[in-house]
Amino acid sequence: MSHELLESDGDSSLDVSDFNWDDYLEENGAVSVPHHAFKHVDQGLQTGLTPGMKLEVCVRSETDQPYWVATIITTCGQLLLLRYEGYHDDRRADFWCDIMTADLHPLGWSREQSKPMRPPEGVREKQPDWEGVLEKALAEKCSAPANLLEGPQRGKDPVDLMSPGCSVELQDSVDPGVAWGAEVEENMGGRLRLRLAGTERLPDTHSTLWLYYLHPRLHPPGWAKEHGCTLRPPSALVPLHTEEEWEEVRQRISNQPHDEALSEEFYKDRPAIAAHCFTEGMKLEAVDPTSPFCISPATVIKVFSDKCFLVKMDSLRGDDSGAEGVGSFLCHRDSPGIFPAQWSLKNGLPLSPPPGYQGQDFDWADYLKQCQAEAAPQHCFLTEQSDHSFKEAMKLEAVNPISPEHIHVATVTKVKGQHIWLGLEGLKQAIPELIAHVDSLDIFPVSWCETNGYPLLYPIKPKVEKQRRIAVVQPEKHRAPPKSTTPDTLRLQLASQSETGQGNGKYCCPKIFFNHRCFSGPYLNKGRIAELPQCVGPGNCVLVLKEVLTLLINSAYKPSRVLRELQLDQEDRWHGHGETLKAKYKGKSYRATVEIVRTADCVAEFCRKTCIKLECCPNLFGPRMVLERCSENCSVLTKTKYTYYYGKKKCKRVGRPPGGHSNLEGGVKRRGRRRKRRKQLFVHKKRRSSASLDNTPAGSPQGSGDEEDLDDENSLSDDTGSELQDDQDDSEYSIGKSQPPTPSPSPPATPRPTRKRRKPRSPSYSDDENHPPSPKSLRGEAPQKLCLDTSPLEWSVTDVVCFIRTTDCAPLARIFLDQEIDGQALLLLNLPTLQECMDLKLGPAIKLCHHIERVKLEFYQKFAT
Repeated sequence: MSHELLESDGDSSLDVSDFNWDDYLEENGAVSVPHHAFKHVDQGLQTGLTPGMKLEVCVRSETDQPYWVATIITTCGQLLLLRYEGYHDDRRADFWCDIMTADLHPLGWSREQSKPMRPPEGVREKQPDWEGVLEKALAEKCSAPANLLEGPQRGKDPVDLMSPGCSVELQDSVDPGVAWGAEVEENMGGRLRLRLAGTERLPDTHSTLWLYYLHPRLHPPGWAKEHGCTLRPPSALVPLHTEEEWEEVRQRISNQPHDEALSEEFYKDRPAIAAHCFTEGMKLEAVDPTSPFCISPATVIKVFSDKCFLVKMDSLRGDDSGAEGVGSFLCHRDSPGIFPAQWSLKNGLPLSPPPGYQGQDFDWADYLKQCQAEAAPQHCFLTEQSDHSFKEAMKLEAVNPISPEHIHVATVTKVKGQHIWLGLEGLKQAIPELIAHVDSLDIFPVSWCETNGYPLLYPIKPKVEKQRRIAVVQPEKHRAPPKSTTPDTLRLQLASQSETGQGNGKYCCPKIFFNHRCFSGPYLNKGRIAELPQCVGPGNCVLVLKEVLTLLINSAYKPSRVLRELQLDQEDRWHGHGETLKAKYKGKSYRATVEIVRTADCVAEFCRKTCIKLECCPNLFGPRMVLERCSENCSVLTKTKYTYYYGKKKCKRVGRPPGGHSNLEGGVKRRGRRRKRRKQLFVHKKRRSSASLDNTPAGSPQGSGDEEDLDDENSLSDDTGSELQDDQDDSEYSIGKSQPPTPSPSPPATPRPTRKRRKPRSPSYSDDENHPPSPKSLRGEAPQKLCLDTSPLEWSVTDVVCFIRTTDCAPLARIFLDQEIDGQALLLLNLPTLQECMDLKLGPAIKLCHHIERVKLEFYQKFAT
């Protein structure tokens, strides 16, 4: 397919392999039209099996493999999510199956074939009277149709029924009583390239056309004969053959076998055509379907029946007024693109006068008088509804009407009623905005071309790029790999290839079990883990493991944190060793490259290592099912105890911020040592009312209300590109930018630079009191005075650790050493920071905060003046 339209004089354009919708939307600050707005696309993915239908499925876990009733929970292409009858609302035993490989039948089939019926063990435990449950299910009138489970239509989307080589009949565009045969040469997501019968040796541009499979002109073989229509080739093709040769082609079309499944698919979702009340000679406003760039006057020139009539675009030149097919198109009452007279004026839109019209301003009253005609009354037209999801500036993909084989990136520039105006991008020469109905079969959601392998004509790169909005801590950007399926089907295509023999080999992943009783660790929500299906797979290793990791990420307290834990390091990421996964948290989307093994022999070790990364039981998920007792004896662990004794102890780094505090920029710096730039960290206030959503101790990693999910070099890619924004009750504390807590009773003066630099030495400090300190300063009383010989600004990490060891918080000194907290960082710590960054409970945090307050007070009184 030619990409000639991609060339640009003087402008470079994005490489087609590099175009990414996520990046494009982010760079332009745009949003896409919601996927559900394209009804014809959703309709093409519906197999006829809908949630709530019941069927019989083989229970392979039982030795004699009986059958049992299951309910369809979700459909995704040829994949079904099923739940055994008797589980009611319990989701834990839901399982996926492939229509093409699973042993599925309509209700009543087992008894007709004398097959045993018995539920799996889980149902027998829940339902002692399972025979009664079975009889009740079999009596319901909600069985899945037999032809969708067992016939040739089994497992096929509607678009798959019209495969290359399939024959169809094409109704004439101006005469509903005429049709001609065509053959499907290519099917791209339901968009058909049709070759007209008898033109096998002609170039594609003269003998082929593109139509979506739901187009009203398309019909199954035998339709013309059934409806008394004449089989006649288009007039432009008649000179190609003699009458005898055309007769042979006509006989070949007439003898095409009738396909019942195809016929049913053609008509099952097409709306009934209502009767119209148009008469010949009526005037109206219309959009020419072959050139949909403007609205012009048109005339009803022929009424075929109470269902259809012919409309012709007006022309006053007289050169083609007698040619019925030029500028003519079939209509019915609900056809898009036809409007009553004055519609453009009422909606503030320009009306293009007919060619040959004399005068500058078009006036309908004068025009009707000049033509001696009447306008079609308002009641002849369908009352417009405005309930749709299209809005100005939204992005989508649209067919170029001048060259229908091309699909472009498009922008909604105007919305009026049920019609939208679209600007196409990626054109060599600009064309006017095209007018389309919101239900047009020639518009598609973003990534439709990528999903179906259709070339998309991408936009020309602007000369001046817009400045990209970044998060406060800028995440590292990397590009997601090309998608091969829709977002919903990408992670759900876990076809059970092993059942057909296709999956046998080193690339077939075994079933991955979620062992709900195992310890879930500090990151994963045990309640959400319990709602996961019992297992995923078998199937392709990459697809199965991507589904497993996605389920785990969505089961986390903070999905972005888990995604960060799984993320590959920078070196492996840039070498392409991984797959891209996404997470959503607090309204923001993140993506990262995650390592996923590709062979079956690596699956067990991969699952175990991933569990260790997430600090959960190594048996939480993997190819082995834990029946009663876990070999790791993980049931005795709590999240806090596990994290402290067995976890990675990977606390968030506090460190010294770049440049120090704004009030400390004049402080003394040490010589002879180049300071390492520390990470900038954002800590949020803790919500007291929701310290833990699952009764987790407050000191555990998830015990706080919020957490920063972006980190220096290993940060995730932020799909939205917007700045971090929190609720008002989640105010930020930026270490390195925020003001330090002001000690009571009064704020200190701003420190000034010290002219004379003294040599750093170990701090000397003593209490004015001999008894242990109490947190009086936190209750409004002045903290106990501490005598220091050196400024805390000059303290090294070792000095800070030594000071902490002299207090009653000595056991916490190790945390200060691990996080390399020096004097500057110590002065920036406060109660919320201690709780969040050190995962301390309230009591120890208050005691530690009291000693830090003493250091701050001595600093302000002695060294900051």
